[in-house]
Amino acid sequence: MSNQFSKPYRYRPVLFFVLAYVFTWIFWVPAIFAPESIGPFLMLLGLIAPAAVSTVFVMVSGSDALKRDLKNKIIGFYKVKWLNVFWAVIVFAVVIVLSILLSILFGQSPDQFSFTEDFSFTGVGIAGAFFSITVASIVEEVGWKGYCEDSIGNYMNWFWESMIFGVLWSFWHFPLIFIRGTYQAGLMVNPLYVINFFISGIPMGFVITWVYLASDRSILACMIFHFFVNFLQEKIAMTPETKCVETIVITVVTAVIVSANKDMFFETRHVGRLPEYTEKGRKDMNNKEG
Repeated sequence: MSNQFSKPYRYRPVLFFVLAYVFTWIFWVPAIFAPESIGPFLMLLGLIAPAAVSTVFVMVSGSDALKRDLKNKIIGFYKVKWLNVFWAVIVFAVVIVLSILLSILFGQSPDQFSFTEDFSFTGVGIAGAFFSITVASIVEEVGWKGYCEDSIGNYMNWFWESMIFGVLWSFWHFPLIFIRGTYQAGLMVNPLYVINFFISGIPMGFVITWVYLASDRSILACMIFHFFVNFLQEKIAMTPETKCVETIVITVVTAVIVSANKDMFFETRHVGRLPEYTEKGRKDMNNKEG
């Protein structure tokens, strides 16, 4: 047995999050005061930071298994359970529909069942906005799934990993509420909207973990799902009040997903054994099929 299997790589989640926050906020905080012509560039650099930190952690890890794992998670089309990704997108679309229907009962407009003409953030144009949500879907998942989630999950079950990740990922966006033209800044008209934004990240942490694990820890699957979530959140004409309702609905749906996938979220077989556990499990499966 090789050294990489006898001495598993030691993940460093605390150091990762410290560096991811520092190298993101070091660009986002100045963007609060920068002219709108410079702000988008600074925000892009901050967005890239977790992916850059994640990649550096993997490349300097000294673990061949970790490097192979990152490559397979990004370009391993064979890992993606396409039907699961499809149903995940459908589930999120249903969440939006139910949220709008419930909001109508409380006086919100049926016009929410339509597409918006523009995106919620300004200063970059429609093409720039579409490019932004696409890049965000790709870059964020490389950062969060390339190293971050595994670095937490290696020490606990995926339920508690999802909870911790959801909180930390949500708070990572904090400086954006002060940057002119961002979706988060638009929520500042009501503190409830801001609070809802940060709370909503927690159940979404569980949903994205479900997509991740169902496709054998595939980053590609998460990129696809993340893109559709971003697009639907931006283009469906939901009011801020309805998005508060949406947080309640997605929390209920999350409870259903966790209940239906108890072994996925509560098993501990992988603890202390990533990425070797997944790699070895895949080889054992291939050997059995052979």
